[in-house]
Amino acid sequence: MVLGLAMPSINLFGIRLDITSSLITQWVIMVLIILLAIILTPKLTEVPGDSQNIAEIFVEFISNMVEENMGKKYVGFIPYIGTLFIFMLCMNLVGLFGIKPPTTDYNVALGMALISFIVIQSYTIKKVGIGQYFTGYGKPFVFLLPINILERVSLPLSLSLRLFGNMFAATVIMDLLYEALRGIGFIAQIGIPIPFHAYFDLFDGTLQMIIFVMLTMINIKIISEH
Repeated sequence: MVLGLAMPSINLFGIRLDITSSLITQWVIMVLIILLAIILTPKLTEVPGDSQNIAEIFVEFISNMVEENMGKKYVGFIPYIGTLFIFMLCMNLVGLFGIKPPTTDYNVALGMALISFIVIQSYTIKKVGIGQYFTGYGKPFVFLLPINILERVSLPLSLSLRLFGNMFAATVIMDLLYEALRGIGFIAQIGIPIPFHAYFDLFDGTLQMIIFVMLTMINIKIISEH
């Protein structure tokens, strides 16, 4: 069953900040990823061992994905796409361990979408210049300006709602399943949910991460070349 913990709040300069279970889970994931990177990187050798082989396979996979979907001139985004891939995958898969996925919290989903939105817009401005960036809203015709603005602004909403909606729905279904099995017995709660976890946590969680990453890459390329 997916667990959620009630956390306290802190007051920072008069602003109330809620320490939620989603926030704690993200901190733990970030710490584990950082520790893993610290452990692996100092031991890099010309003849890689098992752990380095796995790391190199992942880096090569991300590199190929970026080059195939964005082109070689976008290889500078490999670190960002790789980090987004790992972090979001970890957040989506923690449900396998009975922890509420942070992406079932819309604040988290919107935050991830806003990060991608800012990255896309800032890179576009850096690439084409502030003037060309704003004139691009009037292309190919000036009367399309409102539609182009709406399309650009709706990007973080569409990214966040898609991620949140699918992850939240999967969590609700798993909660309802466990509630229904509670009356049958403890053994039923152990065995029957396994295939459902495989679909709603493993498959759907991975799929939503891939969709988010792919849409981020596509929008970086399309918007920066508008």
